[in-house]
Amino acid sequence: MDTIMKRWQNERGSSLLEVLIALALTGIVTLAIMNTYVVQHENYLVQDDVTTMQQSARSSIDELTRQVRMAGHHLPLGLLPIEAANTDPDTITVIYHGNDCETYLTAAMATTSAALACGTTLSCFAAEQWVYIWEPDSAKGEWFEISNVDNGTNSLQHTTAPLSRKYGADSQVLALNRVKFYVDGTTEASNPKLMVQFNNDPAQPYADQIQDLQFRYHLDNGTTVDEPVLITDIREVQISITAGSGLVQSEDGNNVKDRTYTSSVSLRNIGI
Repeated sequence: MDTIMKRWQNERGSSLLEVLIALALTGIVTLAIMNTYVVQHENYLVQDDVTTMQQSARSSIDELTRQVRMAGHHLPLGLLPIEAANTDPDTITVIYHGNDCETYLTAAMATTSAALACGTTLSCFAAEQWVYIWEPDSAKGEWFEISNVDNGTNSLQHTTAPLSRKYGADSQVLALNRVKFYVDGTTEASNPKLMVQFNNDPAQPYADQIQDLQFRYHLDNGTTVDEPVLITDIREVQISITAGSGLVQSEDGNNVKDRTYTSSVSLRNIGI
């Protein structure tokens, strides 16, 4: 009997204190593992955000450079190739003729709301497209929206609004590109975006996390200004774009990890 009692005593379970100690140690180890995971996950998110920020800035500066370089390409006389606004962040609008989509009037307009009788096929034009009409004799022109394209009679209608004047025969209708860039920091303050607007279509986000956009204009007299008086004096556009990480902030809430990219674009279609 004594042997059996000794065996039972040797095989007794853990005490409550031992169980509590084991649970406490397990909790400490689990907490340490979770803290390590959280820190690593946060670092991953930050690095991913920084990578996205850098990609946004690079793609934005590349697109801006490409568009600005085209400014003034095959524009009719009197139409300015650049609209500059020193608004901090700045705004720029570039205008150019980037394709062969154009036609001419075969007859003068009877009224300012009359359809435009054209001398070529109109397959490259479409309803709701914004185009520019220009009269070489008077060197006058304006933008208007096509309401309908009649390929049977080769005519363009603009019932949305009449033109400001009656354009004569041989006036040109050009499908120009009018591209505007600016930063929208109000719609989503934590994630300002570079916006792009083609012609009069609604503006669309082009890149996230773009904090600032600045332009400076080098003129033919050697000076560099924030906003040119005469657009035709511009010879080079200096672009600066800043992207910031939305996840890396200092104690005062300011962004502490950002990247600024710059580019200088010589305007080959202005002043020649």
